[in-house]
Amino acid sequence: MEKLNIDYTAVAINTGGRKGHVKTDDGLLDFEVAMPKEIGGEGGKTNPEQFFAAGYAACFGGALGAVAGKTSLRDSEITAKVHLGNYGPGSFGLAVDIFVKIPHAASLEEAQKLVDAAHEVCPYSKATRGNIEVNVKSVS
Repeated sequence: MEKLNIDYTAVAINTGGRKGHVKTDDGLLDFEVAMPKEIGGEGGKTNPEQFFAAGYAACFGGALGAVAGKTSLRDSEITAKVHLGNYGPGSFGLAVDIFVKIPHAASLEEAQKLVDAAHEVCPYSKATRGNIEVNVKSVS
């Protein structure tokens, strides 16, 4: 594996797992977390999948900016859907669908080319490649 030259390190601290608290070392994020109602929790609070979706969407947007060239990304939108599921009893996993709107792309096909290029360079995409199912799609 290639050695990473570290430019930045984010630090988050959790207490109590999925029914606890998470904060960053700089205090900018500071949240109670709860299991979603859909999986038997009380809901009403954020959860790790929402954090992952937010991070992936923002990171993918940055990668899209890096590959966009002359295509304007004004009014563009990245939606990341992070799915929590299982492979059987006691075996949990994630999958991600990313939908990207690029209104100022020449065509939906050209937008898909940008989305595919962003998927190749996005750090989240690199980290998940070969580990979980990630689908990326340009939408109108």
